[in-house]
Amino acid sequence: MEFNDQMKNRVKRIEGQLRGILKMMEEEKDCKDVITQLSATRSAVDRTIGVIVSSNLVDCVRNANEQGQDADVLVKEAVNLLVKSR
Repeated sequence: MEFNDQMKNRVKRIEGQLRGILKMMEEEKDCKDVITQLSATRSAVDRTIGVIVSSNLVDCVRNANEQGQDADVLVKEAVNLLVKSR
């Protein structure tokens, strides 16, 4: 699978968020603020997982259709990946 710039940028933003959280912890910022940022980061990771799985699914289903294969197995695998990520 090819990971496009949008996907890579999402991960870079998450990396920046994590660095910011670490800095907040080192500066002993308020627990509520740290938790808020951790929750935002978790949400960003979840959305990134969704983007990657859905993009991969589209490519895999398209390839399966071109080769005359059943795409149901691919869809089930994608759903399982999303469930495992939660």
